[in-house]
Order: sequence, then structure tokens, then C-alpha cells
Amino acid sequence: MGYTRGSVWKNIDWWTIGLYLVLVTCGWFSVCGASYDYGEPNFFDITTRAGKQLMWIGCSLGLGFVILMLEDRIYDTYAYLIYGIMLLLLFGTIFNPHEIKGSRSWIVLGPVSLQPAEFAKFATALALGKYMNEYTFHMQRTRNLVTVLGIILLPMALIILQKETGSALVYLSFFLMLYREGMTGTVLFSGICAVIFFIVGLRFSTDIMPDGTTSWGEFSVLTLIILLSAFLVRRYCEQFPKVSPYILGIGGGGILLGSLFSCYVIPFNVCHLQLVLCGAIVLTLFYFYLRERLRNYLYVILFVIGSGVFFFSTDYVFNQVLEPHQKIRIEVLLGMKDDPTGAGYNVNQSKIAIGSGGLFGKGFLNGTQTKLKYVPEQDTDFIFCTIGEEQGFVGSAVVISLFMALILRLIVLSERQETRFGRVYGYCVLGIFFFHLFINVGMVLGLTPVIGIPLPFFSYGGSSLWGFTILLFVFLRIDAAREK
Repeated sequence: MGYTRGSVWKNIDWWTIGLYLVLVTCGWFSVCGASYDYGEPNFFDITTRAGKQLMWIGCSLGLGFVILMLEDRIYDTYAYLIYGIMLLLLFGTIFNPHEIKGSRSWIVLGPVSLQPAEFAKFATALALGKYMNEYTFHMQRTRNLVTVLGIILLPMALIILQKETGSALVYLSFFLMLYREGMTGTVLFSGICAVIFFIVGLRFSTDIMPDGTTSWGEFSVLTLIILLSAFLVRRYCEQFPKVSPYILGIGGGGILLGSLFSCYVIPFNVCHLQLVLCGAIVLTLFYFYLRERLRNYLYVILFVIGSGVFFFSTDYVFNQVLEPHQKIRIEVLLGMKDDPTGAGYNVNQSKIAIGSGGLFGKGFLNGTQTKLKYVPEQDTDFIFCTIGEEQGFVGSAVVISLFMALILRLIVLSERQETRFGRVYGYCVLGIFFFHLFINVGMVLGLTPVIGIPLPFFSYGGSSLWGFTILLFVFLRIDAAREK
């Protein structure tokens, strides 16, 4: 860690710098195309969005230069202090009287508005790297894992209180880093199951089975819970291979017989039988735990009970916790409702814009959908539709390829770090970039819910651009200081 300032430029990863400059340049041209109206002043006029974005880019380059000039030890030494300051800013913003688009996540300083949630990402990544770099840290220790989760969930909770759910969900990307650092795959598996249970249960909640009483949504989820419990027993209790057939026989056999009886003899809600079967599976597993003293049985029991509690609480969360505009967006995405003039308007218009671009696009400043302002937020959250309309499939593919090149480069840089602090921070950075890319492009194409997060380096705004610049350049400074 003993490099001088002059050696920083020799050790810096210029490939990443080059990708950053290319993406920022492409992003500025996209803002020009999305915000320009014929007859307006030129792109460099500070009164236009293109001119303001150019100013933000200049400030970002200066900010990146300053970050590279600072000692790398600063980021490790003051990680907790930076994290604490950002938490105070997030907490104070909750009581901010300035509300923008229903969110209290902005600090207004005269003509400039800043969003602390964008800067809290790098602060959280630094705090995670600092804590996980301690000599006594082990991912398998419950105390360590709880502390790590607390570092992630605390800013996430504060951002949710600001009514900025989209920015809060970005913090889930840190779990990719935790998986790399040794978090058991069962946590990731449980997260995937939770998403599947939520989508399947909600999407088919109103569809009724042939017996006329059973909901396809509840039936499907409870069946999945039973089958997955048998799979987990088979996978993690290999010492006793005969247990899994017990579970599969109790659950699968009971569901089959109950469904046939309900359809052809006496109709009844099969889900009630499935709940009884889940209880029988829990008792069976507890019996084998007492007999064999294998802790993995308790984990499977926890999965069955936790899955059931989660599934039956989703209805309350969906109807009582989520805002009305968030509920309608999810329903439109899942095909439960068709609202082309309301919640589905943005996505429908963005699809039209992207589709009209064809293979090679209509050319710079020639997009009709964007020029006529059919797509709301087309220079911020939905800026990718401008790329698709003006540059077509080829241009869109090039942009996505540039982002993937950046993410792959960040993986290389993270893996070559000599300290856990550098590796953890690097994987946090690439996780955030990947999450933003996947969700932003997905929501423009109608593949993911519209949660309002920007496309890195492309979406208009200083907070977003500065936040991503700080994330990236802090990592580049940490990487430049490693022993060559």
C-alpha cells in the first residue's frame, strides 16, 4: 500500500477508465437525443438538459481525479465514519419538506437537488469491506452474518421510509457479494423461492381449479413447498436416504389423492389438506431430528414453516404495504391487468419506441417517439428507449456489450485484490452495476417491474452520475494501491 501519487497513474486500470469514458460519452449523446427539441439552443447551452448533463460530466471527471489523488488508506480508515455520515443524511432526508414525485429522498440546495441514497451505496460497500476484512470475521458465524445484514438493511430501511422503494431494492445486489464470500447457497436458494412463491401465488390467486373451490395460486405454491422440502432432505440429509421418500410419499401422495377426491367425489379446498400435510412433514422431520440428531432436519423444518408464513403474508404486504401505483405496476407486469393508458403507459410507449428503431435505428435526433415526448421520463429512467429508437438493435446491443465488458472487467479486478476489503468492495460495485443494468433495461422492455432506477452513466442527473463515478473510482484507487 505504499505507492506515491505519481505511481497511481502507472498502476491505474486504464481499460476500466476507457470503458467509463466511452459509456459517459454515449450517455451524453443519449440525453441529447432524448431531451432535444428542434428550435432549442445548442447542446452546450447550460439552460438545456444536455448542457446541464455536460456540466455534471465535467464535475464527475474532476471528482474522479480527486478520488485518485487521495491516499487509498482513507477509504479503509474512515469507512465507518463515511457510513455513519450517510446514515445521518438518509435519516434527515426523511423529514425533508421538499417532496419530488411523491418521494422525500432529495436534499434541495438552491438550484441543485442531491439524492443521498445514490451516495450511500458506496458508503455501505466501504463499511461492508471494512467489517468483513477483520481478522476474526467468518461468514458462518451467526453474529458476523447478522452484523453484515444489519449494515445492508439499515440504509435500505431508511430509504424505504423516504418512499423511494426502487433505490432501496438496489441494496439487495450486495447479496451477490455475500455469496462470493462464502454465504451458504441456501440463503440464495431461499430468496429465489420467495420470489417464485410471490409471483406464482399472486398471478394465479384468482384462478380456480376444476373442483371449483381451490385456488391455483395457493395450490401451486404449497405443492412447491412440499416438493422442495423433499428435495432439501435428499440433498442435505444424505446420511439417511430413506427419509426423502417418506416426505415425498406423505406430501405428493396426499396431494394427488386429495385432488382426485375433490374433483370427482366431494369438492373441497385442497389447500386445507396441503396445510395439514405440511404440518405432518414438519412433525416427521422433527421425529427424525430427535432420533438422528442431525441439525439439517431443523433447517428443512425452518424452510417449510418460513415458506408458509412468507406466502400467507404476501397478501397483506401486497394490499397494505405497497403503494397503489406499485401494486398496479406489478399487476400489469404479471398480466393480471391491462392498463395501457395508466400504469402500463410508460412501458407500452417505450416498447413502441424501441420496436420502431428496427435493426439500425432512425439515426441521431430522428426518433419520432422521443421527439414527440410520447415516453415519460425518456431522458432519465426510460432513456434506453431513446437508444433503441435512434440506434436500433445494433446500437442497443453495443451499449449492453459495453456494460457487460465493464462488469467482466470489475470481476477481474476484484479477483486480483490481495485483501478482502478490496475484493468485497469490488464485488459490491459490480453487483450494483449489474442490478441497475438488469432492472433498468428489463423495465423498459416490460420484463421487470417499473421501480424507477437509473441506467448508469446514461440517465440524466448529477446525483446518479456522481454516485456511480464515486463507486467506480474509489475501487480503481484501491486497486491501484495493491502490490504489483
